[in-house]
Amino acid sequence: MAKYNSIAVIYGSDSSEWEVACRSGEFTASRIDDMAYDVYEIFARFGKWSLVAFRKKNSMRVTLPEGARPEIDKTDFSVRIYGEKVKFDYAYIMQHGAPGETGLLQGYFEMLGVPFSSCSAFVSTVAFDKFSCKSYLKDVDFVKCAPDMFVRKGDDLKAFSEKVASNLRFPVFVKPTQGGSSFGVTRVTDPSQLEEAVNYAFAEGPTVIVEQGVSGRELTCAAYMDAQGIQTLPVIEVITENEYFDYDAKYNGHSSEVCPAEIPDETSDLIKETTRKIYAQLGCKGVVRVDYILSPEEGLCFLEVNTIPGMTSASLVPKMVRTAGLQMTDFLTTIIENS
Repeated sequence: MAKYNSIAVIYGSDSSEWEVACRSGEFTASRIDDMAYDVYEIFARFGKWSLVAFRKKNSMRVTLPEGARPEIDKTDFSVRIYGEKVKFDYAYIMQHGAPGETGLLQGYFEMLGVPFSSCSAFVSTVAFDKFSCKSYLKDVDFVKCAPDMFVRKGDDLKAFSEKVASNLRFPVFVKPTQGGSSFGVTRVTDPSQLEEAVNYAFAEGPTVIVEQGVSGRELTCAAYMDAQGIQTLPVIEVITENEYFDYDAKYNGHSSEVCPAEIPDETSDLIKETTRKIYAQLGCKGVVRVDYILSPEEGLCFLEVNTIPGMTSASLVPKMVRTAGLQMTDFLTTIIENS
């Protein structure tokens, strides 16, 4: 018997990724077991949370027209539909970027005592910030991290750029420390381009990381928790037509994903075991995707952790789930019942 009755899938976000988050949320809601749970879809952006659709057990999905969408009562995470109050038992968070990936939304649910699908507020905060996350992993013996440097808005960019040029090997990647979908990211081949790239990244947030580029194959693996412990899904290799796996490559068809990756079994096993260790090291919960570069010179290098990975039909985790021979509905039930 299911632990929960009413599942609220909360999507949208306050970030540049809000439209991707909507697609992820709608896909997730459509695949949650309609015989086990009532499913409610909440669009949340800039403090306004409204119910956009719902599906009762064994019933058709009901879409609410704009202008007639009831607002969520944030005092107890409930909604009133046709005069009936529904209090949600569980939150499936599908927000990419703030506040769903930054720990803010998780903190809200923790204070209310509402179970949810993702990492805790603290772990989400650490994992979302690329510099903080790498700081947790720099001294471990099971994965390498590329050298990097950190800058905050208001710092002397000229002095910082000179320091980067002296300490890192080009090309480098300039990234906002918080954010996803490659928004604000630039590959820089010449030190003269650094200041412009850093300012571009500042449009996404007040802190930026400049990371030494690592050449190799881009690979990704996801981990999740079931009743037996931490499990992993098949490894994917991402092959991009562009210079790197940027927004255009991710969402406009300029990349391909090979699943399972065409790598030796021992390499696949290494990546899966490393992913399990990173999941445990950070104290993750729910499904988490970890991205790597496999370099001929450096070995396996950590790129980043995605605590709310994309969940559209074309996203990487659903591809891993299909390749593993699992049904998406059963997989989501496992996440819900074990997080």
